[in-house]
Amino acid sequence: MNKPVDLIETDSAQGKPRSQDRNSLFLKAVLRFPTSGAQGEVRVRNLSSGGLMAEAPLQAARGEVVEINLKNLGWITGKVAWVAESRCGIAFDYPVDPRAARQQIGCGNIDETMPLYLRKLNNQAAMSKAPLRRI
Repeated sequence: MNKPVDLIETDSAQGKPRSQDRNSLFLKAVLRFPTSGAQGEVRVRNLSSGGLMAEAPLQAARGEVVEINLKNLGWITGKVAWVAESRCGIAFDYPVDPRAARQQIGCGNIDETMPLYLRKLNNQAAMSKAPLRRI
């Protein structure tokens, strides 16, 4: 008799429940292999605090150490968790904030370390977004 499937999403490789929620997105990032020095651009399709799924035609072995440069997060170290066709899963060495990768560069809270003249310029630019007019 077959056992009912739990609604908890499981990791297909080991059958363990996933511990982090994944965000579906489309980001470009740079992936490099520190042992060989090779690097290239990849497309990030899923991102969670513990890892990501990248898409690119690359030759990687399971367990290989990698570094990936994500927008707003910088270089993150990890290991290749799985490889399938033109996709691979990367497990991070340390958890990250996946929401930070979605934020636009330069947006967010006011940086008190930013010089006053730059803060004024940013405020002026934000206020001057007038509606388009018909000519």
